[in-house]
Amino acid sequence: MKFYSLLIVFLLLVPSCQDDDETLNTNPFTTIDGTEIHLTQTPINGVSFENVNFEVDDSHVNPIKSVNASWITTMPFGFVRPDQDSVIYNSQFQWVGETTEGVIDIINLCHDNDLEVMLKPHLWPMGQWIGDLAFDTEEEWQTFENSYTDYILEFAEIADSLDASAFCIGVEMKKVVVQRPSFWDVLIPKIRAVYSGPITYAANWDNYHNVTFWDQLDYIGIDAYFPVSELKNPTVEDCYNGWLPHFNEIKNLSNTVNKKVIFTEYGYRNVDFTGREPWDENDNTTFNEQAQHNAYEATFARFWGEEWFEGGFLWKWHPVHENAGGADNNRFTPQNKSVESLITQVFEETN
Repeated sequence: MKFYSLLIVFLLLVPSCQDDDETLNTNPFTTIDGTEIHLTQTPINGVSFENVNFEVDDSHVNPIKSVNASWITTMPFGFVRPDQDSVIYNSQFQWVGETTEGVIDIINLCHDNDLEVMLKPHLWPMGQWIGDLAFDTEEEWQTFENSYTDYILEFAEIADSLDASAFCIGVEMKKVVVQRPSFWDVLIPKIRAVYSGPITYAANWDNYHNVTFWDQLDYIGIDAYFPVSELKNPTVEDCYNGWLPHFNEIKNLSNTVNKKVIFTEYGYRNVDFTGREPWDENDNTTFNEQAQHNAYEATFARFWGEEWFEGGFLWKWHPVHENAGGADNNRFTPQNKSVESLITQVFEETN
């Protein structure tokens, strides 16, 4: 089977066999299970940019450019309080970067720095995961849907007025998608009426099959925290092979609805068993940079360069780069960890 994906040999970890006066290979490849994996172009090499409570400037986006990223997502938040049914946004208790004011500043800053932007509003029901959000009565559903429509359309208008390159209409709203499919059928034309660019939806990895409106969007969006290995210290090959059933299912969906795929989020923590439950953000006192590196490398190898795959947005990038990540941090960010060098090379080779 021939794969049009990529796999980077992490050159800093492999002794060079070249003469001192010979230039390093700028298009490296390696072999997995007898198959050569080559670098090919992928349109979206992006990061999920944290919206913060201070004004951002060039110093906060220069590190993004340094890893050769070409896109960011900016993520204004809306909230639903416990036992309530209305979406709250642009509130005084929010960080400024999560509001319309902050989003406008971030988009303008990114455009000034030749970075493309996907505007991706996130809804946060306080006290529960967004995928579990649901309501008991039709009246509550109607109140929620009306307020969510206002929330999404306000940011869709901003996306259009500032020429954002893509817009995401929702994130991981599992029960809302399954229980209220007609809501999306009504909402999508309203979004199209105010935003002229491409739109997607960010489905959680375990329920993207349940989205009924992919044919109405421009891209299939998946928050791609798929389990790929049960091992404490997974190798690249372990994770690459663990991706195969998911890869086949995603590709089949892409072919069925004739839409390309974006990983609206993807990433791994630098912890033991990083490929077992990649969505897990619970306390974990282990540190395992090699496992994180291997899981990222396998993901790039499996998907980057597939003609039906548009790329994605790694999770998560913090604006103050010098204070982010590092050896004493085992959260999702790849910043100031060994995997950052791999990402830099992959993005450079595939832009």
